[in-house]
Amino acid sequence: MKLKETNITRTCPEKDIYNELLQLDGSDILELGCGRAEITRAIATDGHDRRITALEVDDIQHRLHLQITDLPNVRFLMAGAEALPAPDNSFDVVLMFKSLHHVPLELMDKALLEIQRVLKPGGHAYISEPIFAGDFNELLKMFHNEEKVRLAAFAAVQHAVEAGILSLASQTFFNAPMHFDHFADFEQKVLKVTHTDHRLSDELYEQVKQKFEGHMRADGANFQMPIRIDLLKKEG
Repeated sequence: MKLKETNITRTCPEKDIYNELLQLDGSDILELGCGRAEITRAIATDGHDRRITALEVDDIQHRLHLQITDLPNVRFLMAGAEALPAPDNSFDVVLMFKSLHHVPLELMDKALLEIQRVLKPGGHAYISEPIFAGDFNELLKMFHNEEKVRLAAFAAVQHAVEAGILSLASQTFFNAPMHFDHFADFEQKVLKVTHTDHRLSDELYEQVKQKFEGHMRADGANFQMPIRIDLLKKEG
């Protein structure tokens, strides 16, 4: 397994990747750490006969999820990856979009065991993790350095594969485009996320803003986030 790829040539929305790698139509799907449920909505409404259970540990986001009334094929629950509220062999697909590194370090191995438990034989776990590199990462690490937790997330996946808990089906590396209209947009989407309390001093705030403004162009600020997809399989 590779932690990163230094020469990534493909840039595309992540939906292109998961639609290539996974069979989602007619599937029972579990999403762990669904955040604002933007990807949840895209998956729920693009295709047919998709039954989704979406989990989140952030109580603010979960309360917002419970107000959603137009996704009848989605069930929102509040739970963490280390203790999944589902029977054994329940899901065809488990999805983690940049959420494994948010699991507490001491619980990551347990989360992979839980994923194996709830997957049906032959089912897949799609684990998407940002690579610690690139311009956006340089901006992010000014106030939130995720190197340690991202390395731990990769180590947990690697351990699950080496221990035979799950097998590695493939690894995919790509750049996901990111766009912010202006700094206020970045502030709302990144600095003010509800799952992490970013408290910046006035000095650091101005440094982050200045670095962000260095990427502003006429159409806003555009970044490419390098991402690794570890596609795992539960052998039947």
